[in-house]
Amino acid sequence: MFETTLTTAMVRERRTSGVWPDRLLGTVMRATARREPAKLAIVDVRGRVTYAQLAAEVDDIAMGFLEIGVRHGEVVSVQLPNWCEFIVAAFALERIGAVINPIAPIFRRNELTTMFRLAQPVAVIVPAEFRGFDHAAMLTGMASDSPTVRTVVVVDGAAGHGDLSWDALVQRGKNSSIDRRVLDLLAPQPNDVFEIIFTSGTTGEPKGVMHTHNTLWAANQAMIEAQSYTDADVFHMASTFAHQTGLLLGIRMFVQTGATGVFQDVWDANAFAELIERERITVSAGAAPFLADVLRIADIEERDLASWRLFGCFGAPIPLPLLEDAKRRLPCRVTPGWGMSEVGLVTSTTPMDTDEVAMTTDGTALPHMTVRVVDPTGKDVPPGDDGDLLCHGSGEFVGYVQGRAFTEACYSSDGWFMTGDRARINADGYIRITGRTKDLVIRGGENVPVKEVEDMIVRHPNVRVAAIIGVPHERLGEVGCAFVTCIEDRTLTMQDLRDHLERAGVTRQFWPEQLFVIDEMPMTPSGKIQKFRLRESALTAASPQKLA
Repeated sequence: MFETTLTTAMVRERRTSGVWPDRLLGTVMRATARREPAKLAIVDVRGRVTYAQLAAEVDDIAMGFLEIGVRHGEVVSVQLPNWCEFIVAAFALERIGAVINPIAPIFRRNELTTMFRLAQPVAVIVPAEFRGFDHAAMLTGMASDSPTVRTVVVVDGAAGHGDLSWDALVQRGKNSSIDRRVLDLLAPQPNDVFEIIFTSGTTGEPKGVMHTHNTLWAANQAMIEAQSYTDADVFHMASTFAHQTGLLLGIRMFVQTGATGVFQDVWDANAFAELIERERITVSAGAAPFLADVLRIADIEERDLASWRLFGCFGAPIPLPLLEDAKRRLPCRVTPGWGMSEVGLVTSTTPMDTDEVAMTTDGTALPHMTVRVVDPTGKDVPPGDDGDLLCHGSGEFVGYVQGRAFTEACYSSDGWFMTGDRARINADGYIRITGRTKDLVIRGGENVPVKEVEDMIVRHPNVRVAAIIGVPHERLGEVGCAFVTCIEDRTLTMQDLRDHLERAGVTRQFWPEQLFVIDEMPMTPSGKIQKFRLRESALTAASPQKLA
């Protein structure tokens, strides 16, 4: 069903080396449930769940999926907040050999339509409502846009709201006449595709990244070895489970280590501090804005945060003053790192690295991952020189859902994944991300699909040409800034832009937050917009229109 890059030689080599152990994570979860049934597995806004309870509900939902016709290799999209139901759904889909398509709650009809076209889910799981938005109603209105979807499951849905409530799915599983021993017979192969996760791109549509059970296991195992995670840790996650960081370090890491996971569905720094005090959280991870928010807590030095030992800061560049402030005021060690949905976390500093290393680099390659920095000819650059960052290793994805040709375009001729990032590497193997060759804005760790938003802005009747660049932002790292040229005698205000993108169903976090209306775009002789000149203008020009 899925066209992957897996080869017999690759599988043999990674199995022989031990980096692909052919272990299903659900098997580990059920072993922990038998060995320590009362051990706390999950703490979220909805309650507390032991390993025994988690294993039981996973089997109930797995049977429920079978009852509604989900079969091996079929895709189920899960657009839920960081709730226990998301975790249960993931392990239940693994149990029957199905595929999960995690989708962040911020996405709306415009983005979901494209994702559904590419992933072709047979079922979708959504909350009835989250943060004031009616997800169930959105899915009802998308029936004509999602012909493959046979069932919509609604968490906390009222009778008649959606095709099936989560509670009803549980009951169908409990009451199923199918022999439960079938679950062991349906176990997938470790090299089957298990995840399709979409990452924003610049090619006109998002990239559907495919991972197997083995690649996801290997990505986490590398982090375990580098960061010395154990079953005594208490992991925290506030980034959405539908980001690869959230899926790896949220849904999967606590199970892979036999530990406990504590999750926030809505980020709040004060609530996080309270969770550290109450649940004795030891490890958390997220982008730089999470760390900045914690440091803004007025009485942070007086809080009992002694259990908090590590904060993995991934997703966007970290301002040096923020790292210095964290070192002075927080008990945790901040470990910067770099990764992508395609390859998981690839480089990271470790708790054993010096302060200078942690504050000036993005770490070294994790176990079983390799990086190179090359010039335009593909030759390794000397230490300290900038170049294009390539990587390769055990946590590497197995292709894009768009197919082999689409995937191969992202690889060098000698088989290295071309990340689209610029970096330099020193003589000791530590890298520093220095920029991007790809056209993205990273807003608080969220990749903004620049081309897609530009294309949508041009659909406004007053706009002739649109270009988006990233401009620095104290808390979020960077935000989008739109430059537009308008049709003669017309103009565009920030309110016009906001109303247009809202009508189009574009995700709110993707909207530009600054706007310049200019007479003409700076262009190259070949007709390409010179975005570096727009960046210079944004940093030196008078105040733009800003999003309220």
